[in-house]
Amino acid sequence: MKLGAAGRRDVLTAAIAGVGTALQPGLSRAAASAEADNEARIRAMTPELEAVIGRGMKAYDVPALAIGIVARDRLAYARGFGVRSRQSGGQVGTRTVFQIGSATKGFLATTLALMVERGRLRWDDRIVDLDPGFALADPWVTREFRVFDLLAQRSGLPPYANDALGIMGLDETALIRSLRYVEPVSSFRSTFAYTNVTHMLAGRIVAKAAGAADWNAVLQAELLGPLGMAQSTTTAAAIEGAPDHAEGYRWAPSGSVEVPFTQIFPYDFGGAGDINSTVEDMANWLRLQLGRGSVAGHRLVSAESLAATHTPKVAVSATQSYALGWVVRQTPNGTVIWHNGGTSAFGSYVGFAPDHDAGVVVLTNATNVGLPDAIGAWTMDRLLGNPDVDYVTMVLKQAVAGFERDAALFTRPTTPRPAPPLARLAGRFDNPGIGRADVAVEGAGLVMTLAACGARLAFDPWDGGVFTVRLLGDGRFAAIAANLGPQPSGFAQFQIGKDGRLDRLLLSMSDGQAYPFQRTALSRG
Repeated sequence: MKLGAAGRRDVLTAAIAGVGTALQPGLSRAAASAEADNEARIRAMTPELEAVIGRGMKAYDVPALAIGIVARDRLAYARGFGVRSRQSGGQVGTRTVFQIGSATKGFLATTLALMVERGRLRWDDRIVDLDPGFALADPWVTREFRVFDLLAQRSGLPPYANDALGIMGLDETALIRSLRYVEPVSSFRSTFAYTNVTHMLAGRIVAKAAGAADWNAVLQAELLGPLGMAQSTTTAAAIEGAPDHAEGYRWAPSGSVEVPFTQIFPYDFGGAGDINSTVEDMANWLRLQLGRGSVAGHRLVSAESLAATHTPKVAVSATQSYALGWVVRQTPNGTVIWHNGGTSAFGSYVGFAPDHDAGVVVLTNATNVGLPDAIGAWTMDRLLGNPDVDYVTMVLKQAVAGFERDAALFTRPTTPRPAPPLARLAGRFDNPGIGRADVAVEGAGLVMTLAACGARLAFDPWDGGVFTVRLLGDGRFAAIAANLGPQPSGFAQFQIGKDGRLDRLLLSMSDGQAYPFQRTALSRG
């Protein structure tokens, strides 16, 4: 992708390299006074903030945390806590690299806004006109789905629609195509439901509009490069190769366990969550947001285009709405625009208050069950003068309760019914969105192999014709299986069809998605 001016990126990168230095000379007296007030507030709250962080890291068993607070156009406070790895040690700093997960979505939204600003797209362009292969189950919604719907989380699809298939290794093309077989759970544009696959399509559309190889190329040329985010990358190999990076940890109430990096998740999800970054780099991203599209006097995106990504599209609760890649939260003393991120073994929070010229980024190296969100929300409340809320304790209780509910769900009945003869259940099955799957007897259970990606799912006897499902760590799936952990990912149930045969197989995943398979005629006994 080409920049508008060849030298612009180099000049801007040099300007941003001085982050954390004195106030920019162009600041007005009033702006300088507001920034000074923010910095005084930050200094005053620092001891309590660091105490909250220490208590939170211990309660959530998080090995590493890095935080940065931006006041207008300056990184006013930044510090790392803990160790990058419990095995190999390493002090955490403001240049330690973490996965940021879905905090990537704000970057995707900005690249989409840039394409609109340059006339490459319009917000109300129909997706079928940009990608004729696009389809959803409802033909009317297919025709009416627009560019501004891709990131608005109000598609009518169920939450996390087909994310499980991506974790099982289906590629981007197959995932986007699979959406046409997902039944809607609400009317179009009426209800908040968080999805990721629509963001993968948005990344494709941005890349096509920009004439780039993929969305990551646009990201690098338009945002990471110009913002001087030199430590920010988009692959598992890149974060592993960074000398100063945190290892990831899978969370459980009993303690966090280190797990390996995997390219499948989040990196194969592209603009939905594939960025690795640092506190210092993310501070520059916050400066762009607080500067309404400008950093250090250099404009990257118009204020109007950036504001379009911050405009609410659907209500999430009485006080929060979803915009495009951002959540908009109404607080007693002002609006906070934020987003969190959660991968298998990292968590993040990025938030800012545009009317208070302040923002915060929190990066952690454990499954996001709420700690970065709690620290981020607490910090923003302090900066805005809102009432003190103990988010750390409140959110941890919710996380433990959720873990215990999931564990109870998979607890095998005390006196389970015997499974049908396994040989009768084996055979070839088909799902229109996933394709062919072969079920074979292996040991005391069954294994389903998905032809489209090679993933193998173990079916362990649970109760009668119901089996628990877990991803086997074969080949390229070894790392993602370790990230998922030993707990099952769902259930498989063999069902009798109209002809009295066990010809139906229903995969019900723990994220609420269900995938019906039909036995092919050739595999019937």
